Amino acid sequence: MRLVKSMAILLMLISLSSCAQARSAMLGADGQSPVVKVVRDVREAVVQIKVEAQVSARQNSNPFFNDDPFFRFFFPTPERQRQVTSMGSGFIYEYNPGTREAFIMTNNHVAERGRDGKITVTLADKNTYTASVVGLDANTDVAVVKIKIKEGEEITVAPLGDSSLLEIGEWAIAIGNPFAEGLERTVTLGVISALGRYDIMSGENALLYQDFIQTDAAINPGNSGGPLLNINGEVIGINTAITSTSGGNIGIGFAIPINLAKRVVDDLVASGRVQRAYIGILPQEITSDLVEAFNLSEVAGVLIAKVEKESPAESAGLKAGDVILEISGEKISNVARFRIAVATAEIGSKVPIKILRDNKEKVMNVTLEAFPEDSVAANAENGVKTAISTGISVESIDGTLAKRMNINSDKGVVVSSVDANSPASQAGLQTGMVILQIEGTEVNSVGEFNSVLASAKEQMEEDGRKTIRLYVMDRNQIPRFMVLRFED
Repeated sequence: MRLVKSMAILLMLISLSSCAQARSAMLGADGQSPVVKVVRDVREAVVQIKVEAQVSARQNSNPFFNDDPFFRFFFPTPERQRQVTSMGSGFIYEYNPGTREAFIMTNNHVAERGRDGKITVTLADKNTYTASVVGLDANTDVAVVKIKIKEGEEITVAPLGDSSLLEIGEWAIAIGNPFAEGLERTVTLGVISALGRYDIMSGENALLYQDFIQTDAAINPGNSGGPLLNINGEVIGINTAITSTSGGNIGIGFAIPINLAKRVVDDLVASGRVQRAYIGILPQEITSDLVEAFNLSEVAGVLIAKVEKESPAESAGLKAGDVILEISGEKISNVARFRIAVATAEIGSKVPIKILRDNKEKVMNVTLEAFPEDSVAANAENGVKTAISTGISVESIDGTLAKRMNINSDKGVVVSSVDANSPASQAGLQTGMVILQIEGTEVNSVGEFNSVLASAKEQMEEDGRKTIRLYVMDRNQIPRFMVLRFED
């Protein structure tokens, strides 16, 4: 009995000693946690973002009229405007003392309504500023807004790190404004739980480019857009989403890697939009069955299911059935990783792509071009009329979004995103719907969509109308008419 007690005491002492050593390892030379220094240096770079906007809503005593756009077209009902207020976070990542402009990184879903509404940014000293939108990117959920600082105001800038150096198990510090006013700049501590997470969002809220950092540092509603920091006080990610059964933190949060965000932000600041590289293939995930069928060594890589005509991939000699193993020396583990690798590459660059064909590895050099839809947007800036103001973005019917959402159609174009407070959102268009016709004219490519819609808008203005009729297939594969209404 005495021996058992002695062993218990010894184990307790060992445990206490281990805890003391762990605590000592976390403390600096001054006996203070390094987290304290991080918070002291960066916390005041974190801002609170408040967005106020008007949202349109139609009302009718007959719910049948409300739900069916065909009847709304022939029996238009009055719209009611209601005020919507949302809160989020952001951080100052760049400041120009000459112009006194401070640039703030945040999420697209935090700032998007501010383009047509009002964005108020509150700094750590409680000074408030009205912000303007520099650029939004719904495909990565990244946005930039800016404010002009009053003379004499001291500004803290959050330094940006390198998310490619992250390892699972590293410390992670989140700072943001959870839930409501009064909890500004809350600091939470955790670790990097996983890297390269994807497919955590689905349906209408799905992002085309997903490469998330997972952390157990507490992230709650209102934290969106705030920084995720490493132990050196560098921003390694933008806090974006949580997985939760209750609506609050359960230790599973996600952040956009700062390297991906920086690539997007540079484009947004330069031109207000993101121009991505394009290779021109339909990628397919490798499954265990495909591993055996293609004689692969592991469940990794991307299978080329289709090569687009007159694309960079076709010019380089890539073929359906090739398996992409590496891009520019980076191992490609899945379709999500493939999308990120291509989209973040430099347009016009010649990229070495290692493939497996007929059980032999070979390297093909592909010269990347601008993504076709981005070229359409670029043409709009150069004076070519498009229908950007409708708030609709579309992709080809055989593109990645259609495949991911199991869309079964051989005609039309797929709605890939809908801008808030736009004619498209007010009409009820949603991601995943297929636009078959515009004013009775079929559209079967992105180019046709833009040209036909631009012509329809010109005709509408000549006729003195305010509506354009669409024929669409909804996400239940039911055809219906929908109407874009343009106000003065």
